[in-house]
Amino acid sequence: MSVLLKKIKINIYSQFKRNLSNNQYKIRRALLYVPGDDPKKINKAYKLDVDCIALDCEDGVAANRKEQARNTIFEFLNNGKPKKSREFDWGVRINSVKSELCQNDLDVILTAQNLPDTISLPKVNDTEELKWFSSQLERFTALKTKISVILFIETAQGIMNLKEICTTAKKLSENRNFEPVALVFGGDDYLADIGARKTDQLTEVLYARQKLVMMAKAFQLQAIDVVYIQYKDLDGLKQQSIEGANMGYTGKQVIHPDQVPVVQEAFLPSEKQIKWAKDLIEAYHKYAASGKGAFNFNGIMVDSPTLKQAENLIKFVEVVGKDTNQ
Repeated sequence: MSVLLKKIKINIYSQFKRNLSNNQYKIRRALLYVPGDDPKKINKAYKLDVDCIALDCEDGVAANRKEQARNTIFEFLNNGKPKKSREFDWGVRINSVKSELCQNDLDVILTAQNLPDTISLPKVNDTEELKWFSSQLERFTALKTKISVILFIETAQGIMNLKEICTTAKKLSENRNFEPVALVFGGDDYLADIGARKTDQLTEVLYARQKLVMMAKAFQLQAIDVVYIQYKDLDGLKQQSIEGANMGYTGKQVIHPDQVPVVQEAFLPSEKQIKWAKDLIEAYHKYAASGKGAFNFNGIMVDSPTLKQAENLIKFVEVVGKDTNQ
């Protein structure tokens, strides 16, 4: 690693590194759902180079297999988090509050010897659901550290109440044992809720998709994009993933192992972008030493927002582990 990047790590990203040490920030480019009632698929998922695994109790499990899913996940949690070559997010997607299955899920999962890194809470429609969920977590005094929570927005009501949901989640987390870390847009459920027709261009969900990513950024949360259900169409997946990344999304839901490398590559910056960020930060340090403010870099005027873009890019690739010395 170059001297420049060492300085960046020490000086510019000290707060970011503190967050990492507290497990408050994890990369979630691909959020892979794995049916919680299928031990074979769970073991296979553990062997993948994937950022985030969600052992599923919800949509990926038939109604008559919910209890089996809970018990299977409980056993896997008791066995401990698998050792992998790099850090990954080990989560569970429970059923929604209004499904009346949520409490059963929590009663089993949160009594395991080892807790998941993250709980995914689907179909969040209003703040009352969040308050109930928070109160359930409070029952488990064994939660000594904050557990990360991913909130799924999948209905018109959820989109309408999104600001209040995020505000309440942040406020509740101040004195509770959970920390909101991401918003997920459940595009297919949203379409069903509003009665829209699905198109390849996703124009019918453009407003909701943009609102979610905007709100996520406003509340310093990650934004995870829609599922691409044609799991064999990897070219289409790549195109939609790049589109989501260009919109500001930080990751995407995936339903098949073959989708993982395509999505994770799409949410990585290019070598050209990495070089641009490194060169800009180096130029900034030179100008900052002279006491100057905004400066010209390769024909563009650089100010604080532009510098922040470069810093965010480098900090992202540092966490992912991509080579930044090229």
